[in-house]
Amino acid sequence: MSERARQLLFMRRTRVAALVMLALVAALAFHLFTLQVTEHGHYRTLSDENRLSLIPSPPPRGLIYDRSGLLLADNRTVYSLEITPSLVADMDALLRQVRAVVEVGDDDLRRFRKALRAGGFTRSIELRTRLSEEEVARFAVLRHHLRGADVVGRLVRHYPYDELFAHAIGYVGAISRDDLAALDQRRYRGARHVGKTGIENHYERELHGLPGFRRVEVNAGGHLIRTIGGSKPRPGSDVMLTIDTALQEQAYSALGDHDGAVVALDPRSGDVLTLVSKPSFDPNLFSGSFSRERYRRLLNSPDKPFFNRAVSGQYPPGSIIKPMVALAALHNHVGDMQRKIFAGPYYQLPGYSRRYHDWREEGHGWINMNTAIVQSCDVFFYDTAHRLGINRLALFLEDFGLGRPTGVDTTAELSGIVPSPQWKREALGQAWFPAETIIAGIGQGYMLATPLQMAAMAAVLANRGERVVPRLVKAVRQSDTGLWRPLPVAERKRVIASPPEHWDYVIDAMNAVIHRPNGTAYRISRGMDYVAAGKTGTVQVREIKEDVRYGGEKEELEPGSKLEDHAMFIAFAPVENPEIAVAVVVEHGGSGARTAAPIARKLLDVYFGLLRAQFSLHASG
Repeated sequence: MSERARQLLFMRRTRVAALVMLALVAALAFHLFTLQVTEHGHYRTLSDENRLSLIPSPPPRGLIYDRSGLLLADNRTVYSLEITPSLVADMDALLRQVRAVVEVGDDDLRRFRKALRAGGFTRSIELRTRLSEEEVARFAVLRHHLRGADVVGRLVRHYPYDELFAHAIGYVGAISRDDLAALDQRRYRGARHVGKTGIENHYERELHGLPGFRRVEVNAGGHLIRTIGGSKPRPGSDVMLTIDTALQEQAYSALGDHDGAVVALDPRSGDVLTLVSKPSFDPNLFSGSFSRERYRRLLNSPDKPFFNRAVSGQYPPGSIIKPMVALAALHNHVGDMQRKIFAGPYYQLPGYSRRYHDWREEGHGWINMNTAIVQSCDVFFYDTAHRLGINRLALFLEDFGLGRPTGVDTTAELSGIVPSPQWKREALGQAWFPAETIIAGIGQGYMLATPLQMAAMAAVLANRGERVVPRLVKAVRQSDTGLWRPLPVAERKRVIASPPEHWDYVIDAMNAVIHRPNGTAYRISRGMDYVAAGKTGTVQVREIKEDVRYGGEKEELEPGSKLEDHAMFIAFAPVENPEIAVAVVVEHGGSGARTAAPIARKLLDVYFGLLRAQFSLHASG
């Protein structure tokens, strides 16, 4: 090839190479322009998402106070070890490393893996809570080796009175999958707990508040470098209960080793002054790590500590309904104030041979309605219920609020049962028998009521036929204004329009139950400087055969035996202008006069003692 030909070939190759290089430079310039100009916003966003992170800030939960301003539920900071799954390449390896630094139990690990499988809207999952200062320091030293793990300070619920208010206030627990389905997830970003029972659940919307967020810068390991901005969460509203702590403590203490419930109401407003269920539990257990074994022991305990006997326990009310049966007879003109009957040791329906026995083996002799209430004569009320008939009796008891929820502002309230022929057909598919009417006349058989209903029934008696809806919360304080907003009191409703003389007659008999020497609760009147009205009840939980009742050898029961009768008592005071109505149920407590009435006396003493102390304080300025 000639020299000229070689020069031409070189020139052509040079031009091709230059064009290729020019094209490559142009493509590179175009790509750089696209990255830095055209798609700058998109890639800036991706960069910020890697560098910046939005962390939800759950709101502090509203506080709960008693009626005097004593703090019953607050929030405390605890440190939790949390893991963000999206930042973890090998979860098993990280867990092994973490467990070498901080003690993590098998229950903690089991809960973590369950939450990991379930997912959710939170960015991190709690592995261990309530770390000690030593554990926090130990983790901080090795933190840079544990990508995806961090120690976070969080507010958790704290109940300073432990088990005392557990059934009234309820508790908060970890948000479950079912909770997620029912909650507004926007309001619960970053939240890990929600109200489960009681006030904590019923007033969840007020107590929870609104979440905020933090915009933070993180490093390649996902750890926080600095906070750039954000918005503050709005704390939940504070709640003031109607309950008085001194009365609550007295009621809980007075039950002693017995299981049962005590409820006290202000009949004027419906304010629940005391709501105690025993045995109870420590609600603080649910605010942190709670071992499965410990929870299982409590859940399966035969004492049922989680069961709120005050609003969910359904008991035959027994003889405490006898004043209502007497009123029903007077109201329906099937009995009068002067009528007497001979009350022997048992009662027989006309044409039937079966005997229905009185609690007093020898009977009461000739007796009128007043004395029948004072001495709690079963035979008199067998006869009264038979003359009245089950339909009129059931309607009258329903007017007192039995057989339906009271409407109190809490969870898990049950309605009890006021039996009737219609109820029995619908519930059991069976016909009603006359014997069931006379058993209903002394508050047994199918009849059931909760302790709260019993207290509400006593309040209707105290109000002489007016019913008021019980309430547990009297005021709410908004976090933005700091001002308490009183909640309206339900209007008292006239439910029984009996003449005043009927109320005078029955309440006078209930007064005599406590203050007359032959009254069943006379023993509690000693030293009483106020006038109270009450009614005892003893509910049989086993059948006593005739040969045992009359002359046979009776089985001696240990105190508190599960075969022992339930003890009941209702009362209100002072009689002339009632301010407090009380119901006491002592499971297997035996006689209502012996066990339940003294508990009510202690509660009334504390109540009137507090009033006197407040009056003296006010008078002294």
